[in-house]
Amino acid sequence: MPETVSPGEVAHSLGHKHHHFGGPRAELIEIGEAILLAIVAIATAWSGFQTGKWDSHQAHLYGLSNKYRAQENRAATLSGQQRIYDTTTFGFWYQQEIEGDHRGAKLFERRFRAEYRPAFDAWLALDPFHNPKAPPGPIFMPQYHNAAAARATAASHRASEAFDAGTDARERGDKYLRNTVLLASVLFLTALAQKFRFESVRIGLLSVAGILLAIGIYFLITFPRA
Repeated sequence: MPETVSPGEVAHSLGHKHHHFGGPRAELIEIGEAILLAIVAIATAWSGFQTGKWDSHQAHLYGLSNKYRAQENRAATLSGQQRIYDTTTFGFWYQQEIEGDHRGAKLFERRFRAEYRPAFDAWLALDPFHNPKAPPGPIFMPQYHNAAAARATAASHRASEAFDAGTDARERGDKYLRNTVLLASVLFLTALAQKFRFESVRIGLLSVAGILLAIGIYFLITFPRA
């Protein structure tokens, strides 16, 4: 007597065949997943390493900037003190000279700083007591030079350069950090694909993960390295 097959059994059999995930094709997909996971693991580690390197470089550059700012402040303070000293001693010299006390004027003149004297001599050469076009004092002469002020300016430039470089390092580290998040999404999609038994869904998720991985690797290749 022929055996009959109910419609329910046919539907179950078809559904089982539709959900079944096995055979050579499945093995190839699993090999692809393993390769994808290996690549993304290496890429994620490298991206995280570069993030840490750039963060460390940023901290170093910001530290240099603070160091140069401190040097600038010290040099600027010294420059201001020396400028006050130059102006004060010149004021006393001028007063003695006007009063005709040349001996007292010579006393203050000997107390001029070495780098102030060239400007003072150049100012005297203009006959300032009779020349109304002469500058009001030696500090207004082009020969007036203050080494501390020059050091302050140089330190200010170095501080600005170090700070700008630190900002660039921070931005580059942020790029690697965002790339690490992108690569983490590849890991998530690959792990999610393994939960599905539908071959088409699994391949689709792996395809998206592969595209994201390619983008992440492109960024790793093109981003500057610390």
